Amino acid sequence: MAFVSALLMLLPVAWTCPPQKADYVMVSCFPNAIIANVPECPYGWEIEQLSLGGVCYNGIHSSGYYRFIIPDLTPKNHSYCGTQSEYMPGKDPKYVFYNSIVSNDTSLTVRNQPVNYTFSCIYRAAYLVNNAVFSQRVATVYVNNGSLGTFRSQLSMNVFTNSKFLYAKDAPYVIDTSEIGSEVFIGIEAKGLSNRFKVVINNCWATPTPYSTDKKRWSLIINSCSSDNTVTIFENAKDSRSMFKFNSFRFQRLEKVSTVWLHCEVQICDGERLICLPSPCSVRSLTAQTDPNGGVLTTEFHLKGTVP
Repeated sequence: MAFVSALLMLLPVAWTCPPQKADYVMVSCFPNAIIANVPECPYGWEIEQLSLGGVCYNGIHSSGYYRFIIPDLTPKNHSYCGTQSEYMPGKDPKYVFYNSIVSNDTSLTVRNQPVNYTFSCIYRAAYLVNNAVFSQRVATVYVNNGSLGTFRSQLSMNVFTNSKFLYAKDAPYVIDTSEIGSEVFIGIEAKGLSNRFKVVINNCWATPTPYSTDKKRWSLIINSCSSDNTVTIFENAKDSRSMFKFNSFRFQRLEKVSTVWLHCEVQICDGERLICLPSPCSVRSLTAQTDPNGGVLTTEFHLKGTVP
């Protein structure tokens, strides 16, 4: 019996997941959330052994990555899964949010190299009534690729003049009510990353309020597919820019001067590690689903004129 026990002790440890040298980390700083991604099984650690801020074991296993999401960017909230924030005053005031993904092994012996991925997101902020108002059209994406260094990209959503997508219009975007039904051209672009990264539009919808969760909404893109024939997707998930157009509209029973908010749930996809291009729309459901890979960008349209 003792001989059998000795043999068991000499047997190699069986990995439940193949360990990876996790020198690749991608952090997306969206206006409404921070999304941090590390390759699955970093140095042999499983997802239930990694925590956000050493507090929350809330990682999501998705498409070759472990993903951790901070959904609350309220500056006064210093406690969400160990997230800390710092206000930096000055001519261009900013908020900085900090957190980390750390390993924790409660077993008697530790066989894996400990990991601690510390990350931060910086937001330009206008201070109004003790609340930070972040730009809703822009996100920042950081990619740390080990010895290759850290790369920073600005992900932005803009309205363009026509289908050539050469010139972006100045904000705020104004649509006269006499032009309701005219074409609106939207481009979402990531600048500063290599061609391996693709911009993927998952869902787009409009609301009569700034809140993307408003139940009164009109869907334009569902699961990367046009909701109807008033929406045309030109490019999606092929390179660093995705574009579409839709016919302008207004919600009923609003004031003569009103606002429509356009929300798009987007993600940056690593084309060298994942298949980014969505499957054909004919084989997919048009039931809206929230993809945990993405964050939301928002832009507003002012409707101006006499409503009949």
